[in-house]
Amino acid sequence: MIVDALRVFVTVTEQSHFSKAAKLLNLSQPGVSLHIRNLENELGTRLLHRSSKQVRLTEAGEILYKRAKQMLLLYEETKEAIHLLQDEVTGSLQIGASFTIGEYILPKRLAEFAHQYPQVDMQVTIGNTEEIIQAVRSGTLDIGIIEGESNATDLDITPYMKDTMIIIAPPDHPLSSIRVIEPSNLNNQVWVLREGGSGTRAFSDHFIKDNALDVKRSYIFNSSQGVKEAVASGLGIAILSRWIVRKELKLGEIVELRIKHNKLEREFTIILHKDRSATMAVDIFMKSLLAANAYLTTD
Repeated sequence: MIVDALRVFVTVTEQSHFSKAAKLLNLSQPGVSLHIRNLENELGTRLLHRSSKQVRLTEAGEILYKRAKQMLLLYEETKEAIHLLQDEVTGSLQIGASFTIGEYILPKRLAEFAHQYPQVDMQVTIGNTEEIIQAVRSGTLDIGIIEGESNATDLDITPYMKDTMIIIAPPDHPLSSIRVIEPSNLNNQVWVLREGGSGTRAFSDHFIKDNALDVKRSYIFNSSQGVKEAVASGLGIAILSRWIVRKELKLGEIVELRIKHNKLEREFTIILHKDRSATMAVDIFMKSLLAANAYLTTD
């Protein structure tokens, strides 16, 4: 279907890479290449300059890219208008979420939405906060749910819910026997951190800086699951969302280090591109998120 080929072409253009586009679209790289080749054959011209590092639009490709974005949006709006005649909400949702939200909160919300609106096709991309922001900005994602703050002026940012962060340590850590610790007790410790671009990493960096803590050594993991397992194995201490470690805390695999007079909290937010027209599916999904959570906390 031409719509599928246009969607592949737009994604390849915005990612500047076939393999990245394939990953986002859940297609094989040869499948992506076939869509592009079929488009070029149909239009009788080359659309992309290919290289080992990235792809660039040809002059013809520039023209198609702009029109393809318009056609894809019009196609979704047309599908919705037709199905509204039958009181159905249809269309597609490209949802992005940072790791904590995507792995621990979003699945339940998606199940509830899918049960109520079974005609909506949904695809979820999970990445760190910066990756989700960039994907919403480029139009690859319709809506994003991220950890922490964003000052992006081209995005509409809506508060979603509060998230409690805690400091975790292995059960045999010297600080684990202290009922309530002072921030100064965390000086010169080994920290297990997320990668740069992660909302959890930004929160950890702010905490360390605000409390003027010296870091003895740090280890970096690109997933919260990796951070959690590293702490449980005795590698060091970390800051993670309570959502992520509830099971391990209950089983005693890790312990919480409680800080005197210091509640660690951050905000989850929903982001949309200001210049992108939200489809009915996006609008209803966002309303369902806000109605279900109504600014709840993880406590």
